[in-house]
Amino acid sequence: HYTFFLQIDQTADASFLGWVIASFSIGQMVASPMFGLWSNYRPRKEPLIVSIFISVAANCLYAYVHIPPSHNKYYMLAARGLVGFGAGNVAVVRSYIAGATSLQERTSAMANTSACQALGFILGPVIWNKYKHKCRVNEWISTSLNNFITQKLICMFESLVITSLIMAIYKASTDEVQIPQGNIDQVAVVATNILFFVVLFIFALFETIVTPLTMDMYAWTREQAVLYGGIILAALGIEAVLIFMGVKLLSKKGLHNNSIPIVTFGEIIINFWMSSREDHCEEPTGCPIEQAWCLYTPVIHLAQFLTSAMLIGMGYPACNVMSYTLYSKILGPKPQGVYMGWLTASGSGARILGPVFISQVYTYWGPRWAFSLVGGILVLTITLLGVVYKRLVAFSLRHGRIQE
Repeated sequence: HYTFFLQIDQTADASFLGWVIASFSIGQMVASPMFGLWSNYRPRKEPLIVSIFISVAANCLYAYVHIPPSHNKYYMLAARGLVGFGAGNVAVVRSYIAGATSLQERTSAMANTSACQALGFILGPVIWNKYKHKCRVNEWISTSLNNFITQKLICMFESLVITSLIMAIYKASTDEVQIPQGNIDQVAVVATNILFFVVLFIFALFETIVTPLTMDMYAWTREQAVLYGGIILAALGIEAVLIFMGVKLLSKKGLHNNSIPIVTFGEIIINFWMSSREDHCEEPTGCPIEQAWCLYTPVIHLAQFLTSAMLIGMGYPACNVMSYTLYSKILGPKPQGVYMGWLTASGSGARILGPVFISQVYTYWGPRWAFSLVGGILVLTITLLGVVYKRLVAFSLRHGRIQE
């Protein structure tokens, strides 16, 4: 979004970009508990179809956000917020998976769903970058606009296809569900929400800062930053699919619960990528003098940056799928729509605060302060995980039942 964002509105800057990216999550955070509550009392088909039609309308606005003569950045803010509102249906999808699978099937099913999300994550940057890098600079604006419009029209078409499939295939169960006795461990619920928040916080800030960071550190042009950034994110998507498949294999051997602290520790390494000093190196020409930290902060080695990206690509998908899986097992066979809505809202909150945090701290204080603060947050999170680790067990095991 960064380069396109700057072109549709010349008054836009990196700080406002953080709010644009966060607006998606604001919409999703508001919608997820609503759709989850709706799905607890009505057939899940209803909130799914309504949310998809909202997404269609939002993508239509998104596709033509460059047409108004002024205030384009605010139209983009609104369009992205509506897209996020439609994406609140993920709570309905996750609650359906939780109710339709056994404990043994849960991790595999959640991994399959997350792998499909990762494939979409791969295809997005690929479509965006397919043609524009072949153009000359004076042709780039019109080409990027056409690509952007095409993406949103494709999203609209896909949404309509999905709606047709839901209406034709999905059959709501008419059987009355027996809700078992026993209370949900609310401490485990809150702890899982916090862990999930931090996981998405880390990835959201990385996703936000990758383009400005590479432009500042390596003097890449906007076109190069978007192209190479898209390639990096697509590579992380491929890595995520492989990680999801690995989680499926681990789940069959009963080793998956231990993966959470391991991959979370892997994520923390990114926060020390600024530790190496290269005082004799020239400052990157792309770092603007308005950012005072450019005068004394050494360049991040490209190898450091790519290694950190790879570690995030390992940690994020594993933590993501295990958080959802563990959360659904903690809730057990009770209706999960609202709870899944709150978990999704927790992740959305992270996607709000992550971009805003990193864009502000990075702009004014630089990467050392930004990632050191994130490292401190991760240390506290790992401490919390150690405290509640023994409580993160399935509802059926907690109440002495073998199967749900």
